[in-house]
Amino acid sequence: MYTLMGGGLLCAVSGLVLLIVATATDFWTQYRYSGSLSNQGLWRFCVAGKCHAHTITIAFWDATRAFMLLSILSSCAGIILGLMVFPSGTKSAKARTAGITLLVAGFFAVLAVSVYTGVMVNFFGKRYTDWRFSWSYILGWIGLILTVSAGVLHIFAFSRNNSQDTVVTSTG
Repeated sequence: MYTLMGGGLLCAVSGLVLLIVATATDFWTQYRYSGSLSNQGLWRFCVAGKCHAHTITIAFWDATRAFMLLSILSSCAGIILGLMVFPSGTKSAKARTAGITLLVAGFFAVLAVSVYTGVMVNFFGKRYTDWRFSWSYILGWIGLILTVSAGVLHIFAFSRNNSQDTVVTSTG
């Protein structure tokens, strides 16, 4: 149980760090604007090395921001629940609860990057010919995968623990 939980916590913490970095940085997309390389994130856009806050509120940016922040908060809650299992040494449902919370965090991250992907492909694909998703966006996907993996490992740890309890009680 503790090996799966340890791996789950390692994935969860790594995923949380990547989700935070992806949310905070300005390199979700890169494109050419007026001949200079430009990039944009969830909070700001940069043209020719000068960064500016997004001045207009567009629903997909708000949705992506909200889902990324919910993913980060859920991931923090899942990590805290996962850490609470270790010191107690008891067999509890906290591992399952941590796993479910981390899966919810992964679901929020999927929603965030899916909304962003759909709008960017339809908007930038038609407006700019020379654009691409950049490293912040990729870190968001990697953080999502790690968070979902952490949730699955926590749930497996709970299931494995319960199956060992059943074997012990039936043979004893």
